[in-house]
Amino acid sequence: MNNRAKSYNYTSAAISKLKDLSQLVKFNLTFVVVVTSALSYAVMAQSYSFSPFIFSLLLIGGFFVACAANTLNQVLEKDFDILMTRTKDRPIAAGRMKISEGVMIAGLLCLVGIICLALINPLTAFLGMISMVIYAFIYTPLKRYSTIAVAVGAIPGALPVLIGTTAVTGEITTIGLVLFAIQFLWQFPHFWAIGFLGFEDYHKAGYKLVPATGDNIDRNIGLHSTIYAVVLLPLCLVYSVISDATIWISSLAIVLSLIYVIYSYRFYKGHNRESARSLMFFSFFYMPAIFIIYLIA
Repeated sequence: MNNRAKSYNYTSAAISKLKDLSQLVKFNLTFVVVVTSALSYAVMAQSYSFSPFIFSLLLIGGFFVACAANTLNQVLEKDFDILMTRTKDRPIAAGRMKISEGVMIAGLLCLVGIICLALINPLTAFLGMISMVIYAFIYTPLKRYSTIAVAVGAIPGALPVLIGTTAVTGEITTIGLVLFAIQFLWQFPHFWAIGFLGFEDYHKAGYKLVPATGDNIDRNIGLHSTIYAVVLLPLCLVYSVISDATIWISSLAIVLSLIYVIYSYRFYKGHNRESARSLMFFSFFYMPAIFIIYLIA
C-alpha cells in the first residue's frame, strides 16, 4: 500500500472516530444544553456583571459534564439502544466502541467539566455533578419502570439554566429558580410530543416514557401537556415582576406562552402525528425565544 493510500485510510479512520465520538456525547443535544446555560448566564449577568473568563469556564465545563452524562447514558443503555431504529447505530450499541472505552471517556469528560465549574464556584460545580448523577444513574434506569422518569429527567434538563445563574451570583436566587421552573415545565409538552412520534421505538425497547394502555398512547397526554403549558403563563408574569421587565417584554413572553398552550391543546384535541409534530417544532423555538426576550429586557 502506498503512502497516499495509507494517508487516506488514516484520515477516513479519524473521521469515523470523530463521528462516533459526536454520537457518543450526543453533540446536538449537548449543544442545546450549553446554549440554555449560556443564555441564562447572560440574562442574570445583566443585573450583575459579565465575565468573559467565567462565561468561558461555564461553556467548557457545562459542555464536558453534559457529554459525560450522555456517554454514561449510552453505556448503561447499550442493550436497549440496539432494539430501537433511532439508536441502534450508536457506537457502543453497534459494537464500534467498547464499554470500557465509553466509561473512560465519560470519566475524563466529567473530571475536566467539574474542575472548570469548580473554578467558577463550588455551588455551580455541585449542581453540575447533581445534574449528571440524576440523568445517568436515576433517570436512565427509571425509564424502563415508570413514566415518572419524565419528571425526574426534567430536573437535569432544567438544571443547566440554574447553573448558568449560579455561575454569575454564586448562590441560588429567586430569578434563577423561576427560570429553572420555566425550563422544567416546558419539557413536558416538548417531550411528550417527541414521545408520541417515537412511541413505537420506545415501546419496542421497553421504555415507559409515554403514558399508555397496552399498545395505545393515553389520550390524556395532550391534556397534561396543555396544563403544563398553561402554568408557564403565571411563571412568566412572576419573572416580569421580580426582574422589573417592561410591559412589552412581558407581553411578548405571554404571547409566546399562549401560542405554546394553543399547540399543546391542538395536540390534545388531534391526538395525531401532525399535531404532535407541530407542538414539537414550536417547542424547539419557544425556550430560546423566551431567553432572548429576557436578554433584551
